[in-house]
Amino acid sequence: MTGITVASWILGSVLVVMTLLFIFRIVLTWYPEVNLSKLPLSLIAWPTEPFLALTRKIVPPIGGVDITPIIWVGICSLLREMILGQQGILTMMM
Repeated sequence: MTGITVASWILGSVLVVMTLLFIFRIVLTWYPEVNLSKLPLSLIAWPTEPFLALTRKIVPPIGGVDITPIIWVGICSLLREMILGQQGILTMMM
């Protein structure tokens, strides 16, 4: 196993997990009464909140709807495709 293979496996796993967490975060916005500070929902909120807080400073809620999780799903998908896709950087290096 080469270093590039290990890096692509780890990076791919991280990007997939973050994408899933942001999708769960989108679903949780449908339920405003949910407390994100209690387990198991804090396991979704803890890794995603720093990204969302930073993006909320740039993109405020539109019509009362927070679109920052949708933006991060797009960013994670784009990064995964650019790095690990069929013509991605690490794929071409292998």
